[in-house]
Amino acid sequence: MRAMKWILAVSGMCVALAGCGGGGGSSGTASSASTTSTPVTNTPVSVSTAFADPTATPVSSGSPNTVPILVSSFSNVRNFPMVSVKVCAPGSGGTGVTCSTIDNVLVDTESFGLRLFASVIPSTTLSLLSQQTQTGQPVAECASFGSGNTWGTVRTADVALSSEVAQNLPIQVIADPSLSATIPTGLNGCLAGTNMTTPTSLGANGILGIGTSPNDCGSACAGSTPIVGAYYLCTGGSSCVPTLEPVANQVANPVTKFTTDNNGVIVEMAQVSDTGAATATGTLVFGIDTQSNNTLSGTNATILQTNIWGDVDALFEGRTYSKTAFFDSGSSGVYFQSTTLSKATNGLYTPAAPTGMTAVFTAANAATATVKFNVSNGVTLLNSGNYAFNNLGVALFNSIDIGMPFFYGRHMYYGISGQPASSAGSGPYVAYVSS
Repeated sequence: MRAMKWILAVSGMCVALAGCGGGGGSSGTASSASTTSTPVTNTPVSVSTAFADPTATPVSSGSPNTVPILVSSFSNVRNFPMVSVKVCAPGSGGTGVTCSTIDNVLVDTESFGLRLFASVIPSTTLSLLSQQTQTGQPVAECASFGSGNTWGTVRTADVALSSEVAQNLPIQVIADPSLSATIPTGLNGCLAGTNMTTPTSLGANGILGIGTSPNDCGSACAGSTPIVGAYYLCTGGSSCVPTLEPVANQVANPVTKFTTDNNGVIVEMAQVSDTGAATATGTLVFGIDTQSNNTLSGTNATILQTNIWGDVDALFEGRTYSKTAFFDSGSSGVYFQSTTLSKATNGLYTPAAPTGMTAVFTAANAATATVKFNVSNGVTLLNSGNYAFNNLGVALFNSIDIGMPFFYGRHMYYGISGQPASSAGSGPYVAYVSS
C-alpha cells in the first residue's frame, strides 16, 4: 500500500480490489473484489505467450531473523501477505507480561512504520504504550494510502519480530479511543479518501511498513512549515492543526531500530498455481548480507537504485512514467494502464489467454531492467474463490505498481536509506532474484 502523503499524488483507478494502495491514489471506490462484472470485449488484445513462472523458494522461517508470511482467506482482500507482530511496553526489551502478539498484520514494502488498530491491541498493553505529546497536547497522524486514510495517535512501543527487537519505536495507533478529535477534513485535513477505522475496512489488523525509507516523512515534516495531511497537534482534545514533527519522533521503519540485521529486508514467497491458490506461504527475512540466510552477494540479482520512497522511472507501451513505478507487497494486483488488454468494468484485466507483459524500469543511477509479469483473466481468477494469484492485473492510471503477484517465486530485497551498506551498496534500492 503505497503511502501517499508527502509524495506527489497521482490520480489512479483502483476499483477492483481493496488494498490496492499503489499509485499514490485511488478514484475512491476501492472495495472487495467483485466477481460478477462482465468483461468488456470491444478492446481487442494481441495474445502473447506467458512468461515462465519464477522459481525461487523461501528460506526457512525458523531462524531468529525471520518471520513466516501467510496469504489466506482471513482478509477480505486477495493477495494480502500477513505476519504476526509482538507489541510491548517501551523499555521492556520486547519480552514479558506487557507484550501482546498481534496476528494478521499486512507486510507493506511501499510504506514506512508500524500502524495497528487500537481495537486489536489488548487494553493491558495499549495502556502502557506512552502517548506522544507536544506542549501537553496529543500528537496524532493521518497516513494516506490508495485504499484510504488511517487516523490515530502516535505512541511509543518496543516491537519484536521473531528475535529482532525495535526499542522505543514510534508507531501509529489507528482509531485510538483516547483521541477525541475526529479525522481532519478540508484545506488542513487528510488527503481525500475513506477513513479506515476498523480492521475490516483495511483487510488487516494493521500495516507493517518496511520499505526503503527509515521513517514516514523525514525532513519535510521537521522543517519550518507544517505539512498538511501528516502530523497534527490536537489542542483542547477535539481540534487538530498540522504540526511539525522532529524526525526522531516520527513513525519509523522498525527494521532501522534493530541492533543487527537492520539494513533491509527480503520478502520471499513460494510460487502458486497459475489458476490461483487458497493460501500462500513465504518468509520475511531481516538484514541483507548480514547472515547466511540473507545473502544478496553472488545471487546475480536485478538491482535498482530508487529514490527514498522506493520509486523509479519506467517505460511501458510507449508511455514514460517519472518516479511512479515501484514494487509493492501491499498491493493486491499488478496495477498498470494498458491499451492492448481487454478489461472488465471493475478494472480487472481479462485477456483471452495468459499474457506476458514487459516494462522497462530505469533506476536512479540510470541502470535499466526489463520487468516481466503475466496477466490472466481476473474475473475468472476471482470467481475461483482462491486468495493468492501470481497473474492478477488491474487498471491504474499514471503509475506502474508491481504488486503482490510479482512476488511469488521471487526473493524481493529492499535496502533502506541511511543504513549500513550491503553488497549492492547503500540504500535505497530494490533487488530481486527469480530462481
